[in-house]
Amino acid sequence: MSAIIITEAAQDYLADLLSKQNTPGIGIRVFITQPGTPHAETCIAYCKPGEQKPEDSALALKDFTAWIDGVSEPFLDDAVVDYATDRMGGQLTIKAPNAKVPMIKEDSPITERINYYLQTEINPGLASHGGQVSLVDIVEEGIAVLQFGGGCQGCSMVDATLKEGVEKTLMERIPELKGVRDMTDHSNRDNAFY
Repeated sequence: MSAIIITEAAQDYLADLLSKQNTPGIGIRVFITQPGTPHAETCIAYCKPGEQKPEDSALALKDFTAWIDGVSEPFLDDAVVDYATDRMGGQLTIKAPNAKVPMIKEDSPITERINYYLQTEINPGLASHGGQVSLVDIVEEGIAVLQFGGGCQGCSMVDATLKEGVEKTLMERIPELKGVRDMTDHSNRDNAFY
């Protein structure tokens, strides 16, 4: 269950905004860009039906649903979305005290640590190329199998990017990691034309 609080004033304000979108079932999505880093930004976006991601959790409010991004959720602990009015009008405020706090410890499971660094350090860099990478599995005692998606898939640069950037970052951060492997295996040329 999400620990984010969306105050009644904020709900009323958001419900009013959503009612002007002329989209039945529209809700909001709360997420943090670069969670757990000094650059963390908490964001609220419109979320039309079907735009939420599979790992999002639904927070049912009285007039609409707030979708909480799965990756951001631990960082949204104690977060408060409020709507404060003053004589200039009002504004939505988001306080997320844990947005910038790394959620992993030395003894966190290796999968959690890999996912953490992928989300906070690696994916923000790949996003500029429309790509992203996710952890599929850990095999052979310490080899991380990663899946590249988006703009990285089938990109000839992916080997260089994977080996140099991603592997180097992860191995610096996680000493027991032995290496990384790419699940989307770009060396598979069985179907290539000759």
